[in-house]
Amino acid sequence: MEDIVVVDNLHKTYGKNVIAVDGISFTVKKGEIFGFLGPNGAGKSTTIKILTTLLEKTSGKATIDGLDIDADQVKVRRIIGYSSQEVGVDDDLTARENLMLQCSFHHIPTEKAKAKVNGLLQTIRLSEAADRRLKTFSGGMRKRLDLASSLVSDPKILFLDEPTTGLDPQSRQDIWEYIVKLNREGMTIFLTTQYMEEADRLANRLCIVDQGKIVAEGTPAELKAQVGADKITLRFKIDDHEGCEKAKELLSKLQGIEAVGKCGDGIAAENGLTIITKNGSGLVTQVVRALDGAGINVEQLNLSAPTLDEVFLKLTGKTLNVVERKQTTGGWGRRRR
Repeated sequence: MEDIVVVDNLHKTYGKNVIAVDGISFTVKKGEIFGFLGPNGAGKSTTIKILTTLLEKTSGKATIDGLDIDADQVKVRRIIGYSSQEVGVDDDLTARENLMLQCSFHHIPTEKAKAKVNGLLQTIRLSEAADRRLKTFSGGMRKRLDLASSLVSDPKILFLDEPTTGLDPQSRQDIWEYIVKLNREGMTIFLTTQYMEEADRLANRLCIVDQGKIVAEGTPAELKAQVGADKITLRFKIDDHEGCEKAKELLSKLQGIEAVGKCGDGIAAENGLTIITKNGSGLVTQVVRALDGAGINVEQLNLSAPTLDEVFLKLTGKTLNVVERKQTTGGWGRRRR
């Protein structure tokens, strides 16, 4: 696939000592969902603001669909859509009025704008609420409208900066479905997120970023393969320490098991046991048969594949700590170009 975003040795420094983006390079392919995963302060929002021409870079180069983000700013803005972390819709207007206002910023003729707005309202399932003022909307409804606002110009690539932060699980699921729908229709999506599940479920490829640097890049499956092991976790009755120790001794002898933890290292620090293996799904049957043959009773058995958080932990020595932030409101001026 052809590259639509090319970033080469991008730097952003504030003052003399604060390095927000530290020499990153990556590409985004046309038609993919590209994820930028990392904790707060990793440089994700700074990068996306530079690419959308809202922030001036310190050095490096970046192009979008062959257009230089510095030399061709006006042309770049015509082919991108952008939705920031803060919802940028006007609460004093209705949903329809908000979208019509965005159309006017892009000089779309009135009749064409009306048709476009009706289509967008239907797509985001807000047709019935189209003429209600936004102050009556839930956070999820407002966020869906905010995303629709970034689509009135029919962008080639949509930049989404943490689009589900602060949303409840159902609203988050709605946004995910909307993003997938847009991508299936051919739109390239650039997504920043601090949620592992979001990156895992949505991104075709992703970069994991930390402290302004890219620490890993690839598909979610490729990145998780770097951890190199599945986990089988067993839980025994709380007073069955003898059973746990017998299981540990027995399972340590099975072929294909790399390591068996200490009893008590299982689920929620209860009377459990964790097994590390490269082929968890293939080994589960062996484990069950061995325990059953020895008359060892197990209350619960779980098989889990490596997570992106474990990838991040392996690469950086720390986990991705997500701190929820409430949705904030804002005016519509940020999209005025």
